[in-house]
Amino acid sequence: MMLEIPDLLTPAQLQQCRSALQQAQWQDGRHTAGHLAVSAKANQQLAQDDPLAQQLGEFILAQLGRHPRLMAAALPLKVLPPRFNRYSDGGTYGDHIDSAVFSVPGTPHRIRADLSATLFFSDPDEYDGGELVVQDKRIKLPAGHLVLYSSGSLHRVEPVTRGARLASFFWIQSLVRQDDQRSVLLELDDSIQALRQQVPDSPELVRLTGVYHNLLRQWSQT
Repeated sequence: MMLEIPDLLTPAQLQQCRSALQQAQWQDGRHTAGHLAVSAKANQQLAQDDPLAQQLGEFILAQLGRHPRLMAAALPLKVLPPRFNRYSDGGTYGDHIDSAVFSVPGTPHRIRADLSATLFFSDPDEYDGGELVVQDKRIKLPAGHLVLYSSGSLHRVEPVTRGARLASFFWIQSLVRQDDQRSVLLELDDSIQALRQQVPDSPELVRLTGVYHNLLRQWSQT
């Protein structure tokens, strides 16, 4: 599954985040890379215990629940606190696959990474390069837009040769572990929502909604 979520942030919210990130204390992103990924990673990140990262992360998490399309696609059970990165001056991240399990900082809990998310803070015309390439699909979205994709996908960030690319990224453990099952549920939900607009009084809507919830009941893992 790959899904673009437009306008996760309003222009005012986006400007607030961008202004804060312009003053951020960036660190070498290789500090958070695994032993295999460290040689492929050349970017900057905010430390996970940076108060700004925690403040902006909580703000982004609050926005996720207000976007029904995102919730329908991801069916989130747990979300790792968002992180923040910056690519400039040739910064890049070569081909890699995200870790399967992440520890939640400051807690004994872990999150299985089913879905990866990138929220763009820079508009495409502000930098050259910097495309997120997932399974050969090139992604460079407007600021405030988010892309959601399978964490098991091979992906990379192309070198940024002009300007700076600011983004937030995080991982989601879904109620439904299998990507193909989530795709079926999203297609079914989309069909139910469309029929609700076209024939709101149809008794078949009740039956289809029941099918959706019975599949979710069968496939969900809590």
